[in-house]
Amino acid sequence: MSIFVTRSLMPPFEEYSEEIKELWDSHWLTNMGKKHKEFQEALCAYLGVQNLELVVNGHMALEMTLQAMELSGEVITTPYTFASTTHAIVRNKLTPVFCDINPDDFTIDTDKIEELITEKTSAILPVHVYGKICNIEKIEEIARKHNLKVIYDAAHTFGETYKGEGVGNFGDASVFSFHATKVFNTIEGGAVCYKDKTIGDKIYDLKNFGIHGPEVVSGIGANAKMNEFCAAMGLCNLRHIDGEISARKAVFEKYTDILGDVKGVQITSVQKDVVSNYAYYPVVFDGKEFGKNRDEVYDELYKDGIVARKYFYPITSDFDCYKGRFNPLDTPVAYDISKRVLALPIYGGLDEKIVEKICKIILK
Repeated sequence: MSIFVTRSLMPPFEEYSEEIKELWDSHWLTNMGKKHKEFQEALCAYLGVQNLELVVNGHMALEMTLQAMELSGEVITTPYTFASTTHAIVRNKLTPVFCDINPDDFTIDTDKIEELITEKTSAILPVHVYGKICNIEKIEEIARKHNLKVIYDAAHTFGETYKGEGVGNFGDASVFSFHATKVFNTIEGGAVCYKDKTIGDKIYDLKNFGIHGPEVVSGIGANAKMNEFCAAMGLCNLRHIDGEISARKAVFEKYTDILGDVKGVQITSVQKDVVSNYAYYPVVFDGKEFGKNRDEVYDELYKDGIVARKYFYPITSDFDCYKGRFNPLDTPVAYDISKRVLALPIYGGLDEKIVEKICKIILK
């Protein structure tokens, strides 16, 4: 049986069955019913945020947040991210301006942001990567100085805190993904945490056709509501998330114990003042010093049924759909790391012996 880079968190079957049982009585399956409201309240409490809108997935959460802020022109972001981040900007008829990343934590290089700001810049969209949180203070300082909005792609940082504060509280908005591959999932789903309630009102309009009553449609919106089955999965998984994160920590530390001192292998670590969720275990290979490059390591693992992931590769500015529009060499650090990074399997149920096997293959 293959070992994949992650495995979806799922509650006991009986627990989920019990959670959705009442749906067969009410027949209320969507349109923000009881489960939706219960999950919204529980999630606000867990994340330590005041305002939150649930949506159908993380991408729509990001796309609608950009639209709700009525941005124009350019948005400074990073190409070292999943396709969703860049696509959401472009689909809003905005222009992504790519800033390079730090070689240590792979988040946006805040020393390079200001040189990219023009009269067309309306926002900064930084990405918390692999559970690593961006330089919050510096980004806030730049945004205030230049009167820019800040929207964080927080898909990798569910449940994390920085200096004791939930990560969803930073920026003008923070967007989460609850996709099945994430630390926390609702099968499919997402959320937007925001400060300005007018933004929340606009997101509500966008996710529900602008409907505010049986005969009142006050805005032009789409359909991006989270259904009751997904909300029920969220309620169940929320009861188990702390145990999942704790188990991931043990896997994370096992990798570090074995690979921590290997020459030519750059491993990850937990940032200062951050309570991590141990979402990913990225390893960056120096082919010359290690003796094998990233692709060779990937192939050897794959032969043994270990499906690691070249995550993120390619960087979004190098996608086929953007050929000729952006130059990936404008962000040399991101471009270089993307060719050398490999995300190793990590999830709560991953057996310690499998971790040892993965490390043994790498070291061999």
